[in-house]
Amino acid sequence: MALTAAVKEELSRLEVRKSSVRKAEVSAMLRFAGGLHIISGRIVIEAEVDLAATARRLRVAIAELYGHQSEIIVVSGGGLRRGNRYVVRVVREGEALARQTGLLDSRGRPVRGLPSVVVNGSAADAEAVWRGAFLAHGSLTEPGRSSSLEVTCPGPEAALALVGSARRLGIAAKAREVRGIDRVVIRDGDTIAALLTRMGAHETLLVWEERRMRKEVRATANRLANFDDANLRRSAQAAVAAGARVDRALEILGDDVPDHLKYAGELRVAHKQASLDELGRLADPPMTKDAIAGRIRRLLAMADKRASDLGIPSTEANVTLEMLEE
Repeated sequence: MALTAAVKEELSRLEVRKSSVRKAEVSAMLRFAGGLHIISGRIVIEAEVDLAATARRLRVAIAELYGHQSEIIVVSGGGLRRGNRYVVRVVREGEALARQTGLLDSRGRPVRGLPSVVVNGSAADAEAVWRGAFLAHGSLTEPGRSSSLEVTCPGPEAALALVGSARRLGIAAKAREVRGIDRVVIRDGDTIAALLTRMGAHETLLVWEERRMRKEVRATANRLANFDDANLRRSAQAAVAAGARVDRALEILGDDVPDHLKYAGELRVAHKQASLDELGRLADPPMTKDAIAGRIRRLLAMADKRASDLGIPSTEANVTLEMLEE
């Protein structure tokens, strides 16, 4: 589950300034991670998440957006669950928060799906819904034949609402019931990559795609052991595509790119056939494979964020079909 934790850690750090988008994320997180409880005649809201950073993000958002105080309770792992879990609990004003976030309708009845204001919101709200749902109960498996991105849902209505949010982003997701549990699942690699981008997990996307590319190349090599030339072409095409993305990143950032990231990017562009190990040895002074990879990841993530803010094509714009076709 290392990739899942990486996505959630990155999304928990993502800065979102627009209040309507933050509200959509909070509504989704409370809907998919939480529940309404009546304690001593008072409605209490609880949301259980995997990471302390996610719990802090939710607690801060509740305070800043709605003015309600909450507490974080640490639940130690045991049995099949390893590691701690974190419960964000709102005791005072729990009913008010439930109404504000759409957990209760105007008549005080629980909402089974997502509130209409969120469902009918902007594309940025739809991204926030997926971000909140994934932080609450999402998982991402290693790329390969059985790779998947999925979210466990509290019921079929919530699952259908999440599928609808994906559809508004141009992403195909399927709702299914597995052993009595409702899930929304995406298995196509390109679709997973697109959704990670829309949610804002740019750094983890680079790691996922690198592993995906490595597994695809390995699988191809196993199937076509006697066709070395074809494997070499695929590796060369992948290197060219990576170089093209870095080239676009340097173009987007211009003079704003930090010198150490610019240096790593220029190495990648100048030596498109080289592996990360070789790039590290070519650096002056030499760097480790992880160091050069980390700099290139940060360069691409910074450029993609800048492109998103400016409304211009991202680093993927430089990758052409010719680079990917054999």
